[in-house]
Amino acid sequence: MTERGQFQLFPKSQGFFPYVWAVYLVLPILNLRGETGVKLILGGIMIAVFAISYRQLYWVRGGVFYVWLTTQMVIIVVLSLFYTPFNLYMGFFTVNFIAYYTENKGFKIAFTSFVVMVLSVLVLVGRELEWVSIMFLIPFIVIMLIMPFGVRSMHQHQKLEKELDQANEVIKELVKREERMRIARDLHDTLGHTLSLITLKSQLVEKLVTKNTERAQEEAREIQRTSRAALRQVRELVSEMRAISVAEELAETGEMLRTAEIALEVEGDISLEGVSDLTQNILSLCIKEAVTNIVKHSRADKCFIGVAKTAGEVRVTVKDNGIGLQNGERCNGELSDGNGMKGMAERLSLIDGSLSLSSEEGQGTTLIVMIPLIVKEATGGESA
Repeated sequence: MTERGQFQLFPKSQGFFPYVWAVYLVLPILNLRGETGVKLILGGIMIAVFAISYRQLYWVRGGVFYVWLTTQMVIIVVLSLFYTPFNLYMGFFTVNFIAYYTENKGFKIAFTSFVVMVLSVLVLVGRELEWVSIMFLIPFIVIMLIMPFGVRSMHQHQKLEKELDQANEVIKELVKREERMRIARDLHDTLGHTLSLITLKSQLVEKLVTKNTERAQEEAREIQRTSRAALRQVRELVSEMRAISVAEELAETGEMLRTAEIALEVEGDISLEGVSDLTQNILSLCIKEAVTNIVKHSRADKCFIGVAKTAGEVRVTVKDNGIGLQNGERCNGELSDGNGMKGMAERLSLIDGSLSLSSEEGQGTTLIVMIPLIVKEATGGESA
């Protein structure tokens, strides 16, 4: 509950909310005015026990929770029957706990018991009340009986948003881990090979320097070219580690395609406002992979990239007018073994995204990437 040696009246996670509600415990005390003797003392004791139960219900769970909840309802019945029916308003405390801290089965049992308690009190005291008093009580009772459903719905919404935030954090960590693994594989497969080649050529130059100077110079120049290629690979890997938006990626893509003499046409709102950095980063990596494939393999002279965002998803279409997938390569929704398609699918699976690849030989290739959006309604929230 709390660390040893420390006392907390209410959980810090609840903020000032419990203290605000506690102020209303003054009202049943005021309702004791005019009482004397044993009835006054017993009334004071019951209100004190009710206050204790109010504090305890924020901390306890399980069977003890329902013991305190039942204690509250018994006190409300006694104070309403033997003091004043207006003490029924204390039921607002009870329904608040029923709404927030009971599960489905417990909620049904606790709420049914509460309704029975309220109706029983009304039946027993209703004949003694004037119509004015009854009409005054009815709105409060109606609100009291409706309140658990509204509070429960709000609580579940807050809980889902918290779980959504936690899930997004897990996804971000998974994406980071997957990117680290990919970079490690790239370092091993590409840079490792390049460095091994530099080592071998350096040994060769060492042997040739006294025997064949021209050959040694040529190999030395080859080492320079290889080392520059290695440096470029490192820069590419480092740049891919930085989160990048779709708009930024499309700007870089335009430069790459212009260099390859491929015309680029972009359609749609590339800013993707409200779409999370995580989603934009994965989309950017997919666009980069798709455009790299077009430059390397398609023999196209035109490339179309469409970006569309709806309430439920964001869709990116990358299309070229190249030679298409050749015989033996799979398409129409099935992923090609090469060209980084499996890497795209793995990244997209982390955020429930999907892709489809379609092509007809000689008529270009179309790649469609789809990622669902989960819109948070809370103020300041964003799509994930």
